[in-house]
Amino acid sequence: MYDRDFLKADLWEGFDSIESDQRKGLPIPEMQKPVPPGAKIVELIPYEKMTAGRMPVIEAIARRESRRKFTGESIDLETLSFLLWATQGVKKIAPNKKWIQRTVPSGGARHPFETYLLVNHVEGLEKGLYRYLGIEHRLCLLSNEPGLAKKIHKGSNDQFVLPSAVTFIWTVIPYRTEWRYTRVSAKLIAQDSGHLCQNLYIACEAVGLGTCAIGAYNQKLMDAAIGVDGQDEFVVYMAPVGRIKS
Repeated sequence: MYDRDFLKADLWEGFDSIESDQRKGLPIPEMQKPVPPGAKIVELIPYEKMTAGRMPVIEAIARRESRRKFTGESIDLETLSFLLWATQGVKKIAPNKKWIQRTVPSGGARHPFETYLLVNHVEGLEKGLYRYLGIEHRLCLLSNEPGLAKKIHKGSNDQFVLPSAVTFIWTVIPYRTEWRYTRVSAKLIAQDSGHLCQNLYIACEAVGLGTCAIGAYNQKLMDAAIGVDGQDEFVVYMAPVGRIKS
């Protein structure tokens, strides 16, 4: 019956006897990918100055649902700053730089994800592919290639990308988790991806936007569209965001 075993807690049995790369004393994986040389950097609105997202959490949770129809209207930079902070914002970095605390939980504080954004309609931002730099709370522009939105829409199996204001694309770098958790890593990564996408759902409701998580995307097309190797880093989840069409 399919591959259910990696979801079970049985993988923890004997885990303490496994010599992980952490126990071997191998270098800890980087907490964030470096910025490509010459990439354009965009400053985001700091958490302390945000006014977006003040809806009571009980109301945001009650309103939460998957929303698939978007108007194509723009959102502002503060709203995007809030959504990024809510899903992968950095709250604390250990003095020894061995762990990082974000706004969502992650097994062992390993946080194996990178956040890419297809920006279609955000005030003050040119259209293109960006990556979120959570430690600095900035964006770096990776590509403004014409036709990129159509490529990513095709990679999503034609699901909701083109009319969105912005599409969140999360990749995973498995070794960040594997360095410590070896064979249990796939289970932890699956759990962790749910944490961050649920935060996006709640954050969207809090600012009057909608989102719909996409799990049924084309792996090869999506990895190619955002320029990752598909092995040491690959797309694991997607979620278009936009103003809701009634």
